[in-house]
Amino acid sequence: MKRIAQLVGLRPEKREEYLRLHAAVWPGVEARLSASNISNYSIFLFGDQLMSYFEYLGDDFEADMALIAADPETREWWSHTDPCQVSLPGTPEGEIWATADEVWHLA
Repeated sequence: MKRIAQLVGLRPEKREEYLRLHAAVWPGVEARLSASNISNYSIFLFGDQLMSYFEYLGDDFEADMALIAADPETREWWSHTDPCQVSLPGTPEGEIWATADEVWHLA
């Protein structure tokens, strides 16, 4: 299992929209995440920043992420959520969410 934490900024003027969207995530989006071996997915809010955590249970992360990115319903979902977000300094070019490095884990 691979643990992944990511960070992104939340545009203050889009806060309520983002929270409304995530109060009822579309079932097809959730199904695609599960089918792509994503488990235990959470998003946390701290001020104007979001942190996500999920566990990847598959054996080909890049292929599973490509399936998510190619999914029409997920792409439509992102057309609503992406405008609410702003990349943080240090985020790789072309990415919205920055991946954090794990430095410790209590097993």
